[in-house]
Amino acid sequence: MAAILIAEDESRIASFVEKGLRAAGHTTTVAATGPEALELALSDQFELLVLDIGLPGLDGFAVLERLRGQGFTLPVIILTARDSVTDTVAGLDSGADDYMAKPFRIEELLARVRIRLRQTSTEQPTTLSHGDLGLDLHTRLARVGGRTVELSAREFSLLETLLRNPGQVMTREQLLSRVWGYDFDPGSNVVDVYIRYLRNKIGAHRILTVRGAGYRLVS
Repeated sequence: MAAILIAEDESRIASFVEKGLRAAGHTTTVAATGPEALELALSDQFELLVLDIGLPGLDGFAVLERLRGQGFTLPVIILTARDSVTDTVAGLDSGADDYMAKPFRIEELLARVRIRLRQTSTEQPTTLSHGDLGLDLHTRLARVGGRTVELSAREFSLLETLLRNPGQVMTREQLLSRVWGYDFDPGSNVVDVYIRYLRNKIGAHRILTVRGAGYRLVS
């Protein structure tokens, strides 16, 4: 499972890609504008970027050039309606790892994602840890001190998100987007409920409530 950023301003396509990636076991975050995509890509939270060229605010070529210009080697697969040889070459020359023209089959995209992730797997950690808390991304088991803890799928995704951002305050909106992948009613308490489940398994003191802001993982 990998954390994948989808930069796509067409909600229908973004939802299509997100559902396919999540069905394959990946966690996803969607950015609808170029500046948002660049900010998230530079946060170093993701293992792959699916990038549309026609983004508002900053097009995909500019996002890619700035990302590579700052030394980030995040694998990038471009998705675009532009399928000319000139655009293909421009995308690859800008630093893209792969290029797919719309429309496309989700099976082909998933195959290309697997290839890119395999190529970088030797550089990717198989575990995440903070203090004596660890998470094995292959077995999907948590380690707390010397004991092993089994997690549900949502608990695993929630803990993975927190472990990828240790010490940072994660808002409920961020957790909803990254763990559930869609917006709940603002009055929903689903994040609080799963935080409680997770605290019961790993220790309540490890996840601090930042009043009015969200939650923070501490050691």
